[in-house]
Amino acid sequence: MACSLRESVHLVSDPRNLDASVDEVFQLMLGVDARRDAGPPEIEPELVTAVVGFGGLLSGACVFRTGGSAAMKIAACMTGMEFTEIDDTVKDGIGEICNMLAGAWKGKVPDLSANCGLSVPAVITGRDYNIHVQAPEFKLEHTYRFADACFAVTIVCDGIQ
Repeated sequence: MACSLRESVHLVSDPRNLDASVDEVFQLMLGVDARRDAGPPEIEPELVTAVVGFGGLLSGACVFRTGGSAAMKIAACMTGMEFTEIDDTVKDGIGEICNMLAGAWKGKVPDLSANCGLSVPAVITGRDYNIHVQAPEFKLEHTYRFADACFAVTIVCDGIQ
C-alpha cells in the first residue's frame, strides 16, 4: 500500500512540532532553554544560515538562520570552546544543529520519519542574501532565543505526496 502524507498535512504543518524539536535539540545538545520569541530575528551584520533539504514524501527544507555572534555562542555551547570568528568549527556546528532540528521535526510524524530523507547541511555566511522558495505548500517560521542569542528556524514544504 502506498503511503501518503496528504491526509496528515495538518500534523506535518503543526507549529508545536517545530517548537518541541527546537526545545529537544537545544536542551540535549547545548544544555540551554530556547524559547519562541515574539519579535523578528535581530539583524546582525554577519549572518550564518544552514539549510537541510527534505526528500521523499515531502520535499522542502529546514533553514536555520542566526547572526554571527549567536552562531559563535551556539558553537561554544556545543563544543565548550570560545570563538572570536566564524570559522569552520562554527559553520559545522550550525550545520549540525540544522541537521538535528530537521531530523527531530520529521520524527514527530511517523510516516514522515519513515519516508523522508535529509540532505547534507549547506552553510552560507555573509551579509546580503535571501533564500527563496517558489509557492510553498506550507511554511513554518519562528524566532527563538536563549540568553541574548536569537535565531530563526523555518520549515518550508514545496511538495507533499
